[in-house]
Amino acid sequence: MTIAFLFPGQGSQSVGMGAELAANFSSARLVFDEVDSALGQKLSEIMFQGPLDTLTLTENAQPALMAVSLAVIRVLEKEKGFSLTGSAKFVAGHSLGEYSALAAAGAFSIADAALLLKLRGKSMQAAVPVGQGAMAALLGVGLDAGRALAAEAAQGEVCQVANDNEPTQIVISGAKTAIDRAGELAKKHGVRRFMPLNVSAPFHCAMMQPAADVMAEALGRIAIKVPAVPVVANVLASAISDPDEIRKRLVEQVTGTVRWRECIAYMAAQGVTFFCEAGSGKVLSGLAKRVAKDADAASIGTPADINAALAKLS
Repeated sequence: MTIAFLFPGQGSQSVGMGAELAANFSSARLVFDEVDSALGQKLSEIMFQGPLDTLTLTENAQPALMAVSLAVIRVLEKEKGFSLTGSAKFVAGHSLGEYSALAAAGAFSIADAALLLKLRGKSMQAAVPVGQGAMAALLGVGLDAGRALAAEAAQGEVCQVANDNEPTQIVISGAKTAIDRAGELAKKHGVRRFMPLNVSAPFHCAMMQPAADVMAEALGRIAIKVPAVPVVANVLASAISDPDEIRKRLVEQVTGTVRWRECIAYMAAQGVTFFCEAGSGKVLSGLAKRVAKDADAASIGTPADINAALAKLS
């Protein structure tokens, strides 16, 4: 069995995530304490108890999702004797999850990941005034149709593919007026269902350039080590390990397309047969099964999930 670990992105958050891990494992509690300390806030209380609207704020959701993912990895390593570096061929994360993947592989500390993601969330929210940007999911079409629809809807405004998630699920992002036009043009391009997304900003498009500039400065101040496991970069859909390359691609990722379908296909082509999603939710394990149809996938977010996954991994 050849294993890759996946780390979820925004949208996978839920009140109560990580609470069972904290109640059962000291190594998980240490992760949550480290994140709370780094941020100077009781983020763990928001994660465990809510309210949901506070947890869903971009600046909270991003470090919170990373914390749960890293708590899972620490439990596997410290209390279950599983070695990520000895067992995984690749790690990859969806959008903010790329920071979780890098922290899991030792490229930077959990504290640095928390601070970077807090800043990333704040800067992405501040990049575009509320109401001026939007995102929408296109169901039933692939990348080419998504690009064609975005190009026709743009009419001089920003409208581009933000996520290529799987063969029949594309997300577009940009100016609200352009996304509205895309909705009117969707059927013409074969879109089975056009779903406006309840997001606070138009992520992964050119309108996020102010946030990319903020992250370029912040990442320039952070020491990045060579990860112990190659990281499959969102914007490349191939593995990287060089610290300068990692820094560059994390900046590009803020405005660039998350090439998730290609990331999964790349890992499958490199021999991965089992995709293990570490953290809150089951979105990525579901996407993996739809892209790499011959591979197995599982999600690990609770103590029961950990025991079930270890039975497969051992």
